[in-house]
Amino acid sequence: MLELAVLGHLAEAPMHGYELRKRLNCELGAFRAFSYGSLYPCLKEMQRSGLVTSARDDSTPARGRRSRIVYRLTSSGRDHLLRLLAECEPATDDDECFGVHFTLFARTRAEVRLRILAGRRNRLQERLDCLRQRMEQTAQEADPYVLELNRYRAEALEREVGWLDDLVRQERHRFESRHDGQSGDAGWAGQYSDADQRTEVPDATGTRRTHGAHGPRGTSETVPPRPGAPPPPTPPVDLEQ
Repeated sequence: MLELAVLGHLAEAPMHGYELRKRLNCELGAFRAFSYGSLYPCLKEMQRSGLVTSARDDSTPARGRRSRIVYRLTSSGRDHLLRLLAECEPATDDDECFGVHFTLFARTRAEVRLRILAGRRNRLQERLDCLRQRMEQTAQEADPYVLELNRYRAEALEREVGWLDDLVRQERHRFESRHDGQSGDAGWAGQYSDADQRTEVPDATGTRRTHGAHGPRGTSETVPPRPGAPPPPTPPVDLEQ
């Protein structure tokens, strides 16, 4: 996850180590605080793998200090970043991995974003159900302070599940609005990412259709719609999967 976070930030612009660590801690503070002890070994390993390059920045040397080393993403690093962003493994649902993926959603395809959000939502709902069951079973003999702590945890989980439900609805609305030809920003994240410009989703008949800048195109033979007929609805993502 640290590698993914570093690649995602260096894809925006070259950075020196201090600036990179500051950005990571600022954006991921709620999920993970990165230290120099973990960041620089990760950068060295990525250099050996050919994902990043480094060079000294002599443009603004500090008095009495060595010039800073600036890290830059290579073409191999960009390709590796795209592969990582296309993955949706079970680990993306946990606390640390979800936070890193979420900060890179602007570079992630819409269907991958929905799968990650749905997976995270399901994982938290399972935690909430288990906590509620445990609270019911121990309500009589539990320490009152432990009970209050569990109640606080349950309320926090309920809020996060509700937040994720809202995000899933907004992502679906953005996707449907974009492919219905509506203009304007219908979502919370601003402009759509380049990864959203071409994506495949099944239509109501099960045919895979590629959506892009020139509208949907069927990848197999289908019956053409009636003139003026509305486009087929996009099926919702199954949150139980």
